Amino acid sequence: MTDAVSENTYPGQRLGFPESGPGSIARAGRRIGALAIDYAAATIIAIAFFGYDQFALPEEAGWTQFAPMAVFAAMNLVFLPTLGGTPGHRLLGMRLQLVGGGWVGLWRPIVRTLLLIVVIPAVVWDADQRGLHDKAAGTVLLRG
Repeated sequence: MTDAVSENTYPGQRLGFPESGPGSIARAGRRIGALAIDYAAATIIAIAFFGYDQFALPEEAGWTQFAPMAVFAAMNLVFLPTLGGTPGHRLLGMRLQLVGGGWVGLWRPIVRTLLLIVVIPAVVWDADQRGLHDKAAGTVLLRG
């Protein structure tokens, strides 16, 4: 008997996606790049609206220390169902869809975002390079 993931398989093969090109599984480099773009944008927006005091102690900063993460979550909740990806995803040529194809709907981005901001599900991947946040939501991030 062979393992489900042998040397001859590639991420997304068992899900029916091509090995490379449009419609293939988005690889780690693109995903990390998109995350950096999105979080940088969220931080800039949070600073613009909520301010930033680099010398404030955590107890003095109040809720503003969580503002970048809140903006990041809001960006995900707005752009995943409307554009099929966050600005970072779209800039780097990726799109989010259901594993079987189609629109992700409204509740899947909520589940995916809540798990993404916890971080651990995003750094634990399966053989198809899908994070636990994508598996739980039934979504897959593909090259555009």
